[in-house]
Amino acid sequence: MLHTTTTPAARRRAFRDGLAADGLLRLPGAPNPLAARMIAEAGFDGVYVSGAVVSADLALPDVGLTTLSEVAARTAQIARVTDLPVLVDADTGFGEPLSAARTVQVLEDSGAAGAHLEDQENPKRCGHLAGKVVRPVEDMVRTVRAAVGARRDPDFVICARTDAAAVEGVAAAIDRARAYVNAGADMIFAEAVSGPGDIERFRAGVEVPLLVNMTEFGRSELLSTTTLADLGVDVVIYPVTLFRLAMGAVADGLRTLAAEGTQAGLVDRMQTREELYELLDYDGYAAFDGSVADFR
Repeated sequence: MLHTTTTPAARRRAFRDGLAADGLLRLPGAPNPLAARMIAEAGFDGVYVSGAVVSADLALPDVGLTTLSEVAARTAQIARVTDLPVLVDADTGFGEPLSAARTVQVLEDSGAAGAHLEDQENPKRCGHLAGKVVRPVEDMVRTVRAAVGARRDPDFVICARTDAAAVEGVAAAIDRARAYVNAGADMIFAEAVSGPGDIERFRAGVEVPLLVNMTEFGRSELLSTTTLADLGVDVVIYPVTLFRLAMGAVADGLRTLAAEGTQAGLVDRMQTREELYELLDYDGYAAFDGSVADFR
């Protein structure tokens, strides 16, 4: 009720422990706090805050238009309601290395367990679109060092994302990843890899935990969790899956309502009032309110 029952430090420690253990951590993207609660109830291992979803939710394209304040506010809302660790898409760090350092501290304050920073030039774009431009390696190395040096909780995970596979090739992307690890990155995000072969090469090329992105309609083949685990992947994110499902349902509902003049035919597809109230823990709030308001 009201808040998570664990501290940010405990969730960061849990995320670190999960990365150190055998097995694959599954992090669906939460479009809002209520979805984060549903992710936990469904038995997943963590929650992802997607920059693409934050942008789309604001009716903006994912081209670097969102701000640190907007991303941190959504992160805080989500971290407030879940005991799962929250990993955040911090884009390019919202500026130069000094801005990346501030970004890490702001996201620590928001309750996040970790964040990833990418090596695209500004204005960045969705990792599965054409026309990406990556920064010089030494620029990203400075950003990673600044981020690592700025964190106050050593358990906060700094993940370096490289978009170079689709721009310079997999070999160059792995060389970049190694440089980022040498700069202090705790995890590597290999963005827009095409399939198992690319993942195998990344897994053999870096010794830190490896994250891959199973986003729909992108460059990457959609692989099962069994396949990803067999390939040695440590973390998989599904950044836009729930958002796309929800917005698809919204579009379908609007078409039906416009055509039929009533939502009666849609009711059996809806979350019921009882299901929503149970998810929101109405009974828990009522019991708490009674315990303080009905005192003698």
